[in-house]
Amino acid sequence: MPRVHALFVLLLFTSPAIAGVGDPQIATDHPWYPGELACSTFDRLFATQAEVYKRVTGRACVTDEDKVLAAWLWRNTHYWHGEEGAEDLWGQGFRKGLDTRGREYWTGLFAHGYGLCGTTHCQWVAEMEARLGHGRGRAVGANGHTAFEVFLKGGAYGDGRWVLLDHDLSTVVYDPAGKRLLGMKEISADWKQLTDRGFKPDRQHGWLICGLHPADNGSYAGFDAADYLAGYAGPPPVVHLRRGEVLRRYLQPGLEDGKTFVFWGRNYYTTGIPGPERSHTWVNQPDAMFGSKTGAGYKPGQARFANAVFSYTPDFTSGDYKEAVVSEDSGQVTFEFQTPYVIGTTPPNAKEWGIYDVGGKNGLVVSGKTGCKVSVSVDRGKTWVAGGKLTDTPDLTDAVKGHRQYWLKLHAGADQLAAGGLTITTVCQANGSVMPRLKDGGSVVRFEASGRAVVSAGPNVPQAAAHVVDGKFGSPSVTLELRTPRGEAVTQVFAAAHARSSSPPDPAVKYQIEMSTDGGKSWLPVVKDWTINRQGSEPADFWSQSFCWGNAAVERREPVSTVRVRFRNDGGKAYARAEVHLVYRVPMTDSTDVTFVWADDTGDHTATHRFTGAAGEQPWAIPTGKNVKTKWVEMKAGK
Repeated sequence: MPRVHALFVLLLFTSPAIAGVGDPQIATDHPWYPGELACSTFDRLFATQAEVYKRVTGRACVTDEDKVLAAWLWRNTHYWHGEEGAEDLWGQGFRKGLDTRGREYWTGLFAHGYGLCGTTHCQWVAEMEARLGHGRGRAVGANGHTAFEVFLKGGAYGDGRWVLLDHDLSTVVYDPAGKRLLGMKEISADWKQLTDRGFKPDRQHGWLICGLHPADNGSYAGFDAADYLAGYAGPPPVVHLRRGEVLRRYLQPGLEDGKTFVFWGRNYYTTGIPGPERSHTWVNQPDAMFGSKTGAGYKPGQARFANAVFSYTPDFTSGDYKEAVVSEDSGQVTFEFQTPYVIGTTPPNAKEWGIYDVGGKNGLVVSGKTGCKVSVSVDRGKTWVAGGKLTDTPDLTDAVKGHRQYWLKLHAGADQLAAGGLTITTVCQANGSVMPRLKDGGSVVRFEASGRAVVSAGPNVPQAAAHVVDGKFGSPSVTLELRTPRGEAVTQVFAAAHARSSSPPDPAVKYQIEMSTDGGKSWLPVVKDWTINRQGSEPADFWSQSFCWGNAAVERREPVSTVRVRFRNDGGKAYARAEVHLVYRVPMTDSTDVTFVWADDTGDHTATHRFTGAAGEQPWAIPTGKNVKTKWVEMKAGK
């Protein structure tokens, strides 16, 4: 099968011009919302959760129970209930196809920060997989609700018990003696008493039952389905800033003028502000959760969406523009863009789901003086959408909204584009809870840049299908091959597959993910003998699908830029879709200018600091007053 990327002439594999900033991240010393550097990998996340949990409860994260309660506390205060926009996972249109729920963990956390009960609890499976081990988290069907259970071991849990850990309704339930957490089977048998806030409240050790609203307890009257391995984790969120590129993140809706609303979710239009919102949540009031007697309360706009704005002005005179190029010749230059966030839209109307309607704006806008044509592709060059001429400042939002990557083709050579003043602006929806905030009384900012970037085949079927080299989707075996954008060296492979695993799932079936760095001559395991390990109490019904996912380092004496990944199983289970992500090294790392804009009791403030990214670099101290409100934070690639 021909591969799209083989059609392109890739230039300057290791040219000195290729630099930028790979994976820049920030963390402040804010006690609750320090930013991405505190939560962008599972190791960082677990360390942050343990620190917060000990500060709040006085307990260290030693037992499984403490670890999952720390995770539950953190998710309650960083992720809220709302209806996110769907991705076109199957290439059939938004909200069409086999399964339209967003199930990837990092996308859910960084691009949205909100989701319905089934969405968030399926995503959360991946965190518990990393925290506790294989198959120890599952989404479960309740009464008009999807709850979550974890499998705890040791102490009062003996060889293992499923226990309720429901962050969507802010609920855990202890037994009457307060000795151990209870699971859905036990709770549903006596739900009225066990979920009554007034029943022996001291047994709850400071965790209010149904912390968002007491009437939510009726959800625990039923226990009717189990979703095993119903979510997954791809690569951690990574940004690659090229020279001439700026990433500015707004913690509240509205962008620079305060009235440009770009999002990817249901338009609740609460208090006159368009976009996703939640009025019952612990987000933005985390100190109130532990020990609460009355719950989160109701406040319109308590949590809202945020934005991440990428503005890229490539320099054609110096050759820096090649940092983003996947193809060029005398008649065209094609740029690649990838983000851990999701490209949003300003809908053409005020309808609840106007994001899907034709006429969206402000998600991708291209400006410049050159009168060349512009085209965009969201399936890695397989198909293209014409976007008009550059002099008309084309808005390509409808072509890219709801996606996390695109290729942009300028139908002119670099010499012609050099005098055109090209600027590419991409506006994404993002989660403000994982953005860095300044605190009262002075704040300290840490910075790291790992020098990594990511290229992806998927998660959408059309994006992955462009890289299929053997087998096919809809069968028990499929192989994808992916190359880094400019021939950079691969350091790590992430892969995931969505399998039709049947109901009930067969625990005897073994799923494999393997990689080859020599064109299929030899194979190494990414995931070996993966099974759906059913255990403990089970309801009568099951989700008929599941995920298999994992990652592996690429350890080669000679650098490799192309990797094949094969998905197969011994049970004849068909793969509905699969995705491959390559983490690669950016050849050189530039400095990064970081800017914070905030208000406090003394007025409005702006401060900028240059980080080199060198090992042992000292943190940046920012003087702040009282009642600090962080407005936006910016990272700009330097030289």
